[in-house]
Amino acid sequence: MSTIKEVLRLKYLGKQSHRNIELLGLASKSAVSGYITRFEKSKLGIYEALDMEESRLEALLFPEHVPRLKPSSTSKPHPDWSIVHQELKQKGMTRQLLWEEYKAQHPDGLGLTQFKAHYARYAKSLNPSMRQIHYAGDKLFVDFSGLRVPIHNAKTKEVHYAQIFVSVLGASGYTFVHAVMTQSTEDFITCHNEAFLFYGGVPHCVVPDNLKAAVISNRSGKVILNESYADMGRHYGVAIVPARPYKPQDKSQAELGVKGCQRWILMRLRHRTFFDLHSLNEAIAEWIDTYNAKVIRRLNKSRRELFEEIDAPALLPLRAHRYAYRQHKRYTVRSDYHVEINGSGYSVPFSLVEKRVDVWYSNQSVTISHQGTVIATHPRCLHSHEDSTLLAHMPKQHQYQFEKWHPGRILNWAQTIGPHTVSLMKTIMQSRSHHVRGYRPCMAILGLSKTYGAPALELACAKAMELGTQRVSSIESMLKRKTYTEKEREMPANNVFNHHANIRGSDHYQ
Repeated sequence: MSTIKEVLRLKYLGKQSHRNIELLGLASKSAVSGYITRFEKSKLGIYEALDMEESRLEALLFPEHVPRLKPSSTSKPHPDWSIVHQELKQKGMTRQLLWEEYKAQHPDGLGLTQFKAHYARYAKSLNPSMRQIHYAGDKLFVDFSGLRVPIHNAKTKEVHYAQIFVSVLGASGYTFVHAVMTQSTEDFITCHNEAFLFYGGVPHCVVPDNLKAAVISNRSGKVILNESYADMGRHYGVAIVPARPYKPQDKSQAELGVKGCQRWILMRLRHRTFFDLHSLNEAIAEWIDTYNAKVIRRLNKSRRELFEEIDAPALLPLRAHRYAYRQHKRYTVRSDYHVEINGSGYSVPFSLVEKRVDVWYSNQSVTISHQGTVIATHPRCLHSHEDSTLLAHMPKQHQYQFEKWHPGRILNWAQTIGPHTVSLMKTIMQSRSHHVRGYRPCMAILGLSKTYGAPALELACAKAMELGTQRVSSIESMLKRKTYTEKEREMPANNVFNHHANIRGSDHYQ
């Protein structure tokens, strides 16, 4: 887009002042005023002007600049510059030699100086560098610094290295720096939360590098974001547009911010010893204020002043609640209509058995959705082997069983038999994904007391706890064969009668 069109767009569509447009580096304040005055005199509509070809728009606004027709003259022949360009890739080839070969074919052709100048213009056109224009409140560039800061453990004397997060607003260059222990997704999102709080608002777009905490894949223009990072973007209503791989120009502001952070902040802290992240971030906060207050010579303003004039008014408002990090997984619901997270089960409606569901979980809650619709929300279980089962998720027959039987009733029955039986019942129920699945084996084992008696079952449960088995068939086999008494049979050496004078030893039978 031409400078004139960009000035008109910012003025009439972006509602920017002449001063702000000047600060963006498009044109001086007087030039901006001239463009606006000529546009208003032309009686053109803003959308009509933006859709118009550049040459035609410039001709309408600046008729005095339209070049006059000059009499035609015979131009000198030019070589095929693409062939010249390919020839120069050969080792040892020079422009002087190529010009001499060209001159031999065209004696009236270009001189050596003109030959070199025309080729230079052609080479520059092959890979032009585009000047990036950053709009107010539009982009926030984020990255980690290559330099890390040591954190010393005063007790163990171990040294860990903190990662340094840097974010830079595109239009003003206003910079935020924060230290975390890792480049994990959770720490990366924490840095964004702190950055948005620092800026007092949210940009329209965040531009990260292709680190795994943010981007799973970025190939051939197809971007797959980390689900938790994308979830953060949806929470704040911000677009996430990663930089292209191996294209540092896409995040030039972040590169400059990282360089400034290393030179003006981290180098000043190199002789200090830090024992925790809190003290490091306090030290960084002191120097980041100094860095943002430095006056930029070419603009004669500091980053803080530019932020307050340009970026701050254009930022989106912060959400009432900061984003709480949560992880995402996809599960196929098992036959017990539960999904398992770190050993704990969370129920879903039994009609979704064998269906794929999305599970979002944090330290506080678990949210389960199917095809974009939330179907269950549970508080996060504090301990593994705990379960959260909603009665409404169960089939009717399971609801009846759940209401009739519960852990308290099973443990009360076990207490009438003995402490080893109680321990086994607790172990069985805790090892299942939810209590209902443990009721049937518990009741089957307790029912064996009616056949074999409570004392025998207590001994069998003690043996089962010793062997680490919970199978009903194993315990019933012990009761049938009375193998739970083997331990007592193996203890005759401890019997006081073994030392009696009238007891014959094994030698008597030889």
